[in-house]
Amino acid sequence: MTALFVDDRYRGAHGIGRYAREVLGRLDVPWRDLGLDGTPYAPLDAFRRVPGPGAADVVYSPGYGALLRAPRQVLTVHDLIQLQTAWPGRAKFLAYYNGPVRRVVRRAGVVLTVSETSAEAIRAWLRDDSVRVVNAGNGCSAAFTPDGPREAASDPYVLFVGNTRAHKNLDVVLRAAAVAPGIRVRTVVPAAEAAEVRRLAAARGVAERVEVTTGVDDARLAELYRGAVATVMPSLLEGFGLPALESVASGTPVIHWSGCRAVAEIVAGRGWAVSDAHDAHEWAAAMTEAARSSRTVAAPSDAYDWDRTARVVSETLSDVLG
Repeated sequence: MTALFVDDRYRGAHGIGRYAREVLGRLDVPWRDLGLDGTPYAPLDAFRRVPGPGAADVVYSPGYGALLRAPRQVLTVHDLIQLQTAWPGRAKFLAYYNGPVRRVVRRAGVVLTVSETSAEAIRAWLRDDSVRVVNAGNGCSAAFTPDGPREAASDPYVLFVGNTRAHKNLDVVLRAAAVAPGIRVRTVVPAAEAAEVRRLAAARGVAERVEVTTGVDDARLAELYRGAVATVMPSLLEGFGLPALESVASGTPVIHWSGCRAVAEIVAGRGWAVSDAHDAHEWAAAMTEAARSSRTVAAPSDAYDWDRTARVVSETLSDVLG
C-alpha cells in the first residue's frame, strides 16, 4: 500500500516554519515522519539517502528542499525570490533550482505554492505544461483579530516583522526613521539576526528609536500589531507576505511598496502604498501620516484560512498517492 512520508524539519519561527506547523497539524492524510536530521536547506541535503519510503511511496515537504533519492516528492515552493538575488550569489540558487528542484517537481508531476503570484512565476520557470501548479493559499492564525490586548507605547511606533535579507528592504525603514523623529520602529526578527538589526540601526543613527524583539508567540505578536500605528512591509519581492495578512487581520494598516504584487494583493487598500521602494522621505511621510490618522482597517474575508490550505494540500497529496 502506498504510504505518505513527511520531511518534518521545517517548523520554526519564520514564514515556512509557520506554514509547516499549521498545515502538517491539519493534514487529512495519514503520514509518517521521515526522521531526517540536519537542515533541509544544507547544500548537499538534496543528495542524501532517504531511508524508509518504498518505491511506490510519496514524500511531502512543506518547503523547497528537494530530495533526489526519494521515490516521488511533492514540494511546496513558496516563491522563487532566490532566483532574483544579486550575482554572484544567484548562481548557486540557479544551480539548485534548475537541477534538484526542477527534477523532483517534474518527477512528481505537481508542485504546491501559496499565492497566484508565485504560481505564475513557477509556471514560467518550469516551462512544462505537464506539471500541475496548485495554489493552496496561506492561512492566518486565529490569534490575529482586532479584538484583544494591544501593546502600550508612550510614542507611536511602526512594526516590522521579517528578517535582514536584502529583498526585505529593512534599510529604507531605518533611513525613514532618521527623518521622522516622532516615530519609533519595533522589529520582530529571528534571534540570530537581532545583533545585525541593532548594527544597522546604529549605522543609520536611530539605535535609540529601534527596538528588537525575538521569539514571540502568536498572541504576543498580535498585541504588537494592534499597538502599532502601521505595519511596514517594504519588501521588494514576496511570494505571499504573511505579516501583511496578520496585520490587517489585527485591524492595523500596512505601509508597503506598490510594486510588490503579492503584498499589494493582500493589503488591497488597507494602508498606504509607497511608489518608490527606496525613497526614505516617502516612507517617512507615510509613517507620519499613519501616526496622525490612528487608522484601523477591516479584517479580510475568510479566504485566508489554514483549514482550507491544509485541505487543498491533503487533496493534492491524495491524488498523487492514488
